[in-house]
Amino acid sequence: MKEFEWMRRRSGRRSPVRTLVAAMVGMGLSHGGTAQAGNVPQRSLPQDAGVSQLERSWARLDQELRLLDQLMPGDPFPPQSPPLGDSGGGPSSLLPALNRANQPANGTIDPKAPDLAAPPLALPTAATLAQGSMQNLGLHQALALAYLHSPELQEQRLEVARSLADLQARLGRYWPQLLALAGLGYEQSGTGFSVPEGNPVLGFGGAFAPGGAFYVPTGAKAYLNQGNRSMGASLELRYALLDAARTPTVQAARARLQQACSRYANGLRRLQLSVSEAYYNLQRNDQLLRIREADLRNDLVILQDVLALKQAGLVPRLDLLRRRAIEAESQELLIQAMADRAVARRRLATVLNLAPGITPIASDPVRLQPSWPLDLEASLLAAYQGNPELEAVLATREALAREKDATAAQLLPKLSFVGRAGGLSQQTSQWSITGDCCGTTVIPILNSGGYDWAVGLTFRWLLFDAGSTAAEVRALARQEDAQAQRYAAQRNDIRLRLEQAFFEHEASLAKLASARRGVAASLEGFRDAKLRYQSGLSDEITLSLTQDRLVQSLVRRLNATIDVNITYARLLRELLPVPRDPAVPLQPRLDLPQSLGPAQATP
Repeated sequence: MKEFEWMRRRSGRRSPVRTLVAAMVGMGLSHGGTAQAGNVPQRSLPQDAGVSQLERSWARLDQELRLLDQLMPGDPFPPQSPPLGDSGGGPSSLLPALNRANQPANGTIDPKAPDLAAPPLALPTAATLAQGSMQNLGLHQALALAYLHSPELQEQRLEVARSLADLQARLGRYWPQLLALAGLGYEQSGTGFSVPEGNPVLGFGGAFAPGGAFYVPTGAKAYLNQGNRSMGASLELRYALLDAARTPTVQAARARLQQACSRYANGLRRLQLSVSEAYYNLQRNDQLLRIREADLRNDLVILQDVLALKQAGLVPRLDLLRRRAIEAESQELLIQAMADRAVARRRLATVLNLAPGITPIASDPVRLQPSWPLDLEASLLAAYQGNPELEAVLATREALAREKDATAAQLLPKLSFVGRAGGLSQQTSQWSITGDCCGTTVIPILNSGGYDWAVGLTFRWLLFDAGSTAAEVRALARQEDAQAQRYAAQRNDIRLRLEQAFFEHEASLAKLASARRGVAASLEGFRDAKLRYQSGLSDEITLSLTQDRLVQSLVRRLNATIDVNITYARLLRELLPVPRDPAVPLQPRLDLPQSLGPAQATP
């Protein structure tokens, strides 16, 4: 907008636009710069009318831009703010958090050090977040940390342990059950007696006659307190002689264990890919930030040269304004690159489940992975063989089939053996005898004991359950069929992922070769353009376009290099040999084993 005001103030009588347009109309310039009678329209506006219409259009555009500028919010930073600092994000009052997140490393992470991972049920505190540290970390160390501290991997390990315990519980059904039963108790009661008719009428003789030892008169009453202490113990043996559901249940538990182990192995592959992608993207953002910094420094140097040329009257004011706009754009790209690198660092820390106060920094230089050693067909065949993702689906299908058999077996007879043997000891105490009879039949303390044993067979046969068991069997059969369809879908997904990674890997290698040639040519072209501009043989537009071409070629070479590594990691995710047992130690590797070489993988 200031340019429009400057153009209007250049002449009080006629603007340069009016003069230029009037000259072009008067000369009748065509596209080739020469007046062609055949190209002149039959009806044309007068010169002054055409120039006036063009100036009115530009005036309306100037007014609309001013209105649009008034609608935008104010600049939060002063216009004369100094450029950002070095790659470490030097101290700046404008971006304190961003500069702090882009600080250089002050140490190296040791994968064996304690307290690298946050406790599962803990939340970070303000003190922990404020005491953050930047730590160097290599890719192999990052994989080792992920294998140790990944929450998803820890959950899968616990799932394997749970499935193993469940299988051990099911295997116990092949053994008899031995139960030990014991009891200890005390019981107290009070009993009252009333005699409507005595016992002399029985005619038992002198002992039951009046005055005898067992004489009970008619109408006599008595009250007795009694306490019983008892203790007993027994052993019981139970064993299922005939149980059709026992074997399918054990087989289903074994299949569930295989499913958990396969999911653990597939989780290792996914984790390897996640860590590799996060690390390679962090390397990409590190290098991109360096490119943006170099571009900004170069812009500042060229801006100083243009300013000197402008003060000497060798270049127009438009060149200086364009260079200032380019420098501002480069600074914006640098700020965004700093934000992208800060986010990439935190993303890697999240994948590794590091403590809140630790921020990883990629210490490995960018190394190009080799080309994939297998062709596409051999890679597909190798990916299908022993694939834990497919094996997990097959194990799930097997478990459902065995659960279906176990459920159907509930309708079959079940024969069990039961044996029991035990003993009982009891002490009875009687006291507080009141009344006028029955005292001779009371024993103050009586000890008694005994034993018992029993053996038998129990037979169980479910004859009718309204079709509930049959419906459960049908439901499990449908789930089994669904797993077959899931296997087909997973098989197709594996092929698509591998083919996509294979094609992109080849394309990235080819693009890298082209990008290298482009960087070499763009660098030489930029040097020539800069020298020609400083010598006055070229304009600033050519210099700007050549500089943009150089920066873009550098970014393309960086992206092609990182894409080669990422696509290699994606290919490795489909073929990387991993253990099924969580107890087996893990050795991080980033290359294809020799056992999967071309000779072994090709049928």
